[in-house]
Amino acid sequence: MNIDFPLILVIVVLGSGAIWLLDRLLLARGRAARRLELAEQFPGHQEAGSKAAMSFAEACHREASEPVVVEYARSFFPVILIVLLLRSFLVEPFRIPSGSMMPTLLDGDFILVNKYEYGIRLPVLDTKVIDVGVPERGDVVVFRYPVDPAIPFIKRIVGLPGDVVEYRNKTLYLNGNVVEQTKVKTYLGTGSGSDATGSIHLREALPGAEHDILIDPRSPRRLPGQWKVPKGHYFVLGDNRDNSQDSRFWNFVPDEYLIGRAFMIWFNWDWGHGQDWGRVGTSIE
Repeated sequence: MNIDFPLILVIVVLGSGAIWLLDRLLLARGRAARRLELAEQFPGHQEAGSKAAMSFAEACHREASEPVVVEYARSFFPVILIVLLLRSFLVEPFRIPSGSMMPTLLDGDFILVNKYEYGIRLPVLDTKVIDVGVPERGDVVVFRYPVDPAIPFIKRIVGLPGDVVEYRNKTLYLNGNVVEQTKVKTYLGTGSGSDATGSIHLREALPGAEHDILIDPRSPRRLPGQWKVPKGHYFVLGDNRDNSQDSRFWNFVPDEYLIGRAFMIWFNWDWGHGQDWGRVGTSIE
């Protein structure tokens, strides 16, 4: 079951805010008035430690104290509101659950995603209200999986609207031109990515952007395909080309499904293999 965390945040913010506001407008004044009445009933309550002071404190706690639910709402509302604003409009964290973006991202990387670079969207409704910028070739993006929009996916944009993308013999072609690949080394995988050991680590040069990819010589060649990217859509590929479910299988990513651009690794924890502190703070290119 996929949990709609933004919806939960919005509900909690609205609920706690409504409780706090209702108390401020209606209930708090009644408690303040009752404390004044109690103060008149216990003259001398200003003297610390006196019997009147203790009786006054007990009476205020019993008859004019702030309800627990109001206390929690008042405490949590500003914190949760800040989290909602940051997560919705600035930066959102994600965890990489597979090796489809190796060698750029490893299973267990925790990443930060820029939420405003492609436009400001309303939380939950996901409606763009302010245009800021547009994706570029080579951007590593988090988006809603077109087959099941409740699931976030991460891939690299290789095709923009209007581009003709072709993939054959494990080589990418863009608008009829081969995208050059330069061998870096034979890849040595670690942790959950050990199965990728023996793959070929290549440097691929998209127009205006270079990045690293893996090609597995042990994997059979897929049937060639050619795609014309429609307006308002993007063609995405995983960097681990022979181990990635991407646009070659389910076609294009609509612009409205984009969540943001991944820009940094802030933590790494490969379950069963421990953490790699050397990856913390790494920029995503």
